[in-house]
Amino acid sequence: MTPIDIITLAAVGGIIPALVWLWFWLREDEHPEPWQYITLVFILGMVTVPVVIPFQKAVDEYSHLLVSYVQFVPLITFFIWAGLEEVFKYAAAYFAALRNKVNDEPVDSIIYLIVAALGFAALENALFLAGPLSGEPSRQLVVDSLVIANLRFIGATLLHVVASATVGVFLAFSFYKSKKEKVLYLMAGLLFATLLHTAFNVVLMSQSPMGGSITAILITWISAMILIFVFEKVKKI
Repeated sequence: MTPIDIITLAAVGGIIPALVWLWFWLREDEHPEPWQYITLVFILGMVTVPVVIPFQKAVDEYSHLLVSYVQFVPLITFFIWAGLEEVFKYAAAYFAALRNKVNDEPVDSIIYLIVAALGFAALENALFLAGPLSGEPSRQLVVDSLVIANLRFIGATLLHVVASATVGVFLAFSFYKSKKEKVLYLMAGLLFATLLHTAFNVVLMSQSPMGGSITAILITWISAMILIFVFEKVKKI
């Protein structure tokens, strides 16, 4: 399998599932956002992946130095990793759309943060797929890659959506409040999203591969159902 084949298959396997989710969530918006802003937020969401990785690697390197002194280093590391991703996804949505006049109703913050999350997940999924695909080509390799793609479609991708949408929900409920209150709501939203993201990673890593995946995906789907309910509430603000 040539490098071009690997890149193409990884890109298709990473981006298409994200676009399916994008289609699903954009249907929830009664007043569709301009496609130019949707595209820009999605692309910036992808760009944040290579930007955040060096920060996460730095956290991992320094955390190894603290293992002998701090009892909960792995948990702290997971929390910081998740926090970095949530902050960068929010930054992508903010600089591309949220600070502009196109953000003119409460529900817009949820939409744009979901789009940023899907952009992030698209490239992250593609990078995960590139690893297995770079091995010796075989039918089993293709099957394994499809399994990985499907697991990330129903698990990790939806996690990114739910976590970022949580920040969007907090912003939506602060839409008509003062600037000071908006900042407080944003901080609370980022914290809540980071805790959810951390819980997913901890459950995924602390159990057997199959058991951890099932539990983590179950948590994420329950959170998604709650998100859809809250989404409807936000529309009425």
